[in-house]
Amino acid sequence: MKQILPLRSLGKSDLMITSIGLGCWQFSKQQNMAGKFWPKMEDDLIQQMVKISLEGGINWFDTAEIYGNGASEKALAASLTAIGKKPGEIIVATKWWPMFRFASNILKTIDKRIEALAPYPIDLYQVHQPWGFSNEKAEMEAMARLVKEHKIRYVGVSNFSALQMRSAWEALQKLGIHLVSNQVRYNLLNRKIESNGIMQTAKELGITIIAYSPLAQGLVTGKFHDNPDLLKNIGMRKYSSAFKPAGLEKSRPLVKMVQELATKYGVTSSQVALNWLITNHGETVVAIPGATKESHTKENAGAMTFSLTAEDLSLLDKKSALFK
Repeated sequence: MKQILPLRSLGKSDLMITSIGLGCWQFSKQQNMAGKFWPKMEDDLIQQMVKISLEGGINWFDTAEIYGNGASEKALAASLTAIGKKPGEIIVATKWWPMFRFASNILKTIDKRIEALAPYPIDLYQVHQPWGFSNEKAEMEAMARLVKEHKIRYVGVSNFSALQMRSAWEALQKLGIHLVSNQVRYNLLNRKIESNGIMQTAKELGITIIAYSPLAQGLVTGKFHDNPDLLKNIGMRKYSSAFKPAGLEKSRPLVKMVQELATKYGVTSSQVALNWLITNHGETVVAIPGATKESHTKENAGAMTFSLTAEDLSLLDKKSALFK
């Protein structure tokens, strides 16, 4: 039976989403360099991940053009179709890849994105990075045109700084359109957006923060602290300072607190970490954890079914303050 969960608006839009969506990078099927970050998932497993997410109450999915050159988008659409979801029953977000491209490419490639996700409309279209050949103004003007042509519903950005986000917001405002989201890296072990102006600007402008890597690639759960042997098989992550001995020791006190709270609430460490993210700043932050196992998918949805107390939110806030 499907879980019914509270919804919140995505920025200043009428898109009502659950506080946790499913990130779909792992559906890339190793089709390009970005796709090779994950092992190849078969269609039946992808469909199961989507099905469990829906049953848990999750109502939106985030994918991108760069995830396997459309492989993730196609896998998501195929799974939703097989499950019997009709267009309009769920919310789909995807992203345009700007690297080595001009803003005009947004208009040239939109039909490919629509085709890859068919029959599901693009509810949120995001500029994936701020590193294109065009500025925010040109990119937002192209996005606004897609809104007016009814090819997408709302506009978002990803990895934009506070200044870039404000610039994009201003460009859209002049055209009578809201910038509804900025998708950025944010978790208990990386709180930089609280000190570099992104969080403050998002709250001021009514923009939702979509937190990717909300579990710090599994680090915040403590599984690597408890079992260092797991570090041998983590791919590119092993080169990150956070996964080296000094990094693990730095995060150990916070991880221990997360584990203790998980025991207190009868939930998992990942659920504590996710619940802090989607609660600590009111309704400003939503999260998009990925999933490669059924247990991950169930945990993602379950993170929305309990509430940390104000006291415990504050404890986590203080313990993780050194990661701002």
